[in-house]
Amino acid sequence: MLGSRRAPDPEGPRSVLLHDSLATGRPHSARLSRSAMPVQVGEISWQQTPAAVLLSLPLRGVCARDADVFCTESYLKVNFPPFLFEAFLYAPIDDANSKAKIGNDMILFTLYKKEPIMWETLCVSGVDKEMMRTIREKSILQAQERAKETTEAAAAAKREDQRYALSVMMKIEEEERKKIEDMKENERRKATKELEVWKKCQREAEEQKRIQRKEKCQQKQAKEEREKAKPKSFTRSSASSHRPPQGRNSENIFSEDDSIPAPRSVGSIKISFTPRVFPTALRESQVAEEEEWLCKQAEARRAMNTDIPEFCDLKEEEKNPDWLKEKGNKLFATENYLAAVNAYNLAIRLSNKIPLLYLNRAACHLKLKNLHKAIEDSSKALELLTPPVADNANARMKAHIRRGTAFCQLELYVEGLQDYEAALKIDPSNTVVQNDAEKIRDIIQGTELKSS
Repeated sequence: MLGSRRAPDPEGPRSVLLHDSLATGRPHSARLSRSAMPVQVGEISWQQTPAAVLLSLPLRGVCARDADVFCTESYLKVNFPPFLFEAFLYAPIDDANSKAKIGNDMILFTLYKKEPIMWETLCVSGVDKEMMRTIREKSILQAQERAKETTEAAAAAKREDQRYALSVMMKIEEEERKKIEDMKENERRKATKELEVWKKCQREAEEQKRIQRKEKCQQKQAKEEREKAKPKSFTRSSASSHRPPQGRNSENIFSEDDSIPAPRSVGSIKISFTPRVFPTALRESQVAEEEEWLCKQAEARRAMNTDIPEFCDLKEEEKNPDWLKEKGNKLFATENYLAAVNAYNLAIRLSNKIPLLYLNRAACHLKLKNLHKAIEDSSKALELLTPPVADNANARMKAHIRRGTAFCQLELYVEGLQDYEAALKIDPSNTVVQNDAEKIRDIIQGTELKSS
């Protein structure tokens, strides 16, 4: 239902009242009540069915957007300056579902009846000016009440939507908080378990040391006892000097007075081995490959500044670019892009000649919207991926696509299209890249049309 407005008229307000003759469907003329010269509204016609009334109102010479329609269940008004059409309907209609189609110099009304009866006329008969004014005022009040109800309903719906959105947000935050608390609890349990294992190992080590100290003390006491008992024993030579001579036919050729020799003293033997970096034995190793690996590791350590705080907490195996690259890939898979960037940064500090490190870091910068850094890393990866061969074709295509994506997000569509075309030269059968390149071309063409 549309609101009503009245256009200014030099001759004052004018109204057109449609009477019984409209039911015949013949053309009619309407005169403005205060006009000295009749203003004609031609070709007004209507027809009906038991359920609806079809009304046709011409707008010859008047722009369609200047037509104003106001409708209630018993009153219809159309204001299209300098004309004004109003009808006091014969029976109530369903104004909420009734329709008005404006166009082609014509307004077509479809008015649905509340009761399925045939009307004798379009307008109610015997309506005086006072009744007209009463119907107009009542219609305006009804329209205002409905507008107020609609506004209140919209405001209530908006408040309900806000409450629902707030409850959903609170639920999401609660789930996130619970998730964080669970992660903290798991980390606490893990740390507690590791601490208990460490304490157990410490206790076992202390127990082992105590046992070793006890054994040493026992060995020392046994040695002292043997040293004390040594002067009382007789040597073999002294015993033989006091032995009485015996013949060849003696039954016992050994003397019972022979003494037992003292035990050997406790000592330690030091054995030194040739120092080796690798745990394998020399006979099982491959010296050439090991020497090459050691040279590479030494070069990497020389390239790395060991005074940097980031390397202080790393284990020896973690100071490997390949290990850091795999760590960054795992962090990227879990959407922890900042940590992945840190891993790739450390790997690049260790070795700045690996193109995949720059390529993967460019992907992280794209996710973090660091578009200029993504362009720099993609360009560096392309510099290292030379010469262009079949083995590095996939990496070169990814570098072009990521740099092109960053250009497009910076609205530099021409540069982005160049990278996508370079990627298509590497893999012409890639339909995804073809579709993206076509979209970029459409955007460029649309921008050129707007600027022209």
